[in-house]
Amino acid sequence: MPGRLRIGACLSLSGVFARFGRQAARGLQAWRALDDAADLLVEDDHSDPRTLKSVLPDLAGRCDILLGPYSTRLMRAAGRMAADAGWLVWNHGGSGDDVEAAHPGHVVSVLTPASRYAEPFLLQLASEPGGPRDLCVARGPGSFGRQVADGAEAIACRLGIRTVRAAPDDRIPPPGVSAEWDLFSAGAFEQDAEIVGRALRLPTPPRHLCAVAAGVREFGRAMDDAEGVFGVAQWFPGSHATVALGPAEDDFVRTFADRAGTPPDYPAVQAAAGAVIAVHCARLAGSTRHGDLWAAAAALETSTLFGHFAIDPRSGAQRKHRTVLVRWTGGQPVQVNAAAPLGRV
Repeated sequence: MPGRLRIGACLSLSGVFARFGRQAARGLQAWRALDDAADLLVEDDHSDPRTLKSVLPDLAGRCDILLGPYSTRLMRAAGRMAADAGWLVWNHGGSGDDVEAAHPGHVVSVLTPASRYAEPFLLQLASEPGGPRDLCVARGPGSFGRQVADGAEAIACRLGIRTVRAAPDDRIPPPGVSAEWDLFSAGAFEQDAEIVGRALRLPTPPRHLCAVAAGVREFGRAMDDAEGVFGVAQWFPGSHATVALGPAEDDFVRTFADRAGTPPDYPAVQAAAGAVIAVHCARLAGSTRHGDLWAAAAALETSTLFGHFAIDPRSGAQRKHRTVLVRWTGGQPVQVNAAAPLGRV
């Protein structure tokens, strides 16, 4: 193994995913400032699979550890390339179930899979006094929204919550939903913001409203009023969980904020966690060969400031990390106490 590692990442510094790709890049820079363990190479994929396919091979040839792009769509392409070329890609940005499990031996994921995104919101609904009401599950186009929505319906069924599916252009709520209803939206950022805005303007808005996009601070800038809206985040500050590898949460948040002028959202933290775990596995293996890295990752159970880490050794999908429920309160997202009632929007 080289004495000093070179970490490469293709990230969306421009294009439709830029708000998140730039967060990830800043997260890697903050980690690099706290742990001088590697040199960092970042290339812009312009949020475009064709650009990714042209840039990634050269980057892979110049680095020892390869971090994937942000977004399920881009990571899907990166996973196929890794399997074809014999690379290992550390997936910090694509939570689609198909992406996480598609290429055993070539993709290691740190993210909670899309099908489990809705779990904390649905557990809260099920614990509400009087029991849950009808849940409208609205999804955007594309496989990510479908996987989040399918997972939400499966979890709701186990919890005894009746669901009604709505497509992006369907009426909200769909016909047949009771007067007391809840809404869960699973789409791209802009789609979630549009559905949330439409629901809040209804004469009878949902009792509780949760959107995947509301888990990041950007959501507050996209909405006229996000007050009371719930969001799902891969990470949220303040958990103060045990950190076995990498920087402590307070150190990372302070370093990121000093550099970026704003606290980090989860895209920054999950990228940093991917780098921390990848470097640790390279040290454990004494090698950067993809098979050696895979073996080290498959045997590892640990934690970072992002939370727990353990993959399914047969697929590479993440099995230990859990999403976090937040609620917009006073113009900011605030983590919801799992034991507290949700209250109305």
